[in-house]
Amino acid sequence: MNIHPEFHRFLNRHDKQVQLRQRGMVVWLCGLSGAGKSTIANAAERVLHQQGRVTVILDGDNLRSGLNSNLGFSDEDRLENVRRIAETAKLFVSQGIITFVSAITPRGELRDLVRGLLGDDLLEVYVEASYATCEKRDVKGLYAKAARGEIAHFTGKDGSFEPPQDPGLVLNTETSSVEDAAFELLEAISERIAFNP
Repeated sequence: MNIHPEFHRFLNRHDKQVQLRQRGMVVWLCGLSGAGKSTIANAAERVLHQQGRVTVILDGDNLRSGLNSNLGFSDEDRLENVRRIAETAKLFVSQGIITFVSAITPRGELRDLVRGLLGDDLLEVYVEASYATCEKRDVKGLYAKAARGEIAHFTGKDGSFEPPQDPGLVLNTETSSVEDAAFELLEAISERIAFNP
């Protein structure tokens, strides 16, 4: 094999975190389409930006239009989609960046893969909303298409969604506003991103 990783010569994570004055972590928001994952990530990121924090959002739809544009929605492609997102998040967190991931991540085995790759850097957040609620919201028109049979393997309808068994945080968007959910998320990560050299 002709691969020779050069990590030992690079500036290390501690150096980056000292410069940024923050600890990197990955906040992985999973849940049905339309549950509010991206909306909560956007709201939380704006607050952190105002505080001078360095952040990035890895949004599942955005990544499927670029990095993962060659992947479909079969079990194998979903696995590869999640693996690529997790590896990308791992690169960002190694630079001390607070990284939000907004991705449906419908099955336990996919979330197990994420935990295996990210370890203690991960906060798994379940953005909870029922299929019926998300169908009413239908912000992207996907539920209407699924109802007409225009989308195969649609999560929650043809494809199953397994709620996380033990997430680090649950944000129920049927009972909380976006603002309240984002505030709860920021409270949950505030100590973890604080950096004391």
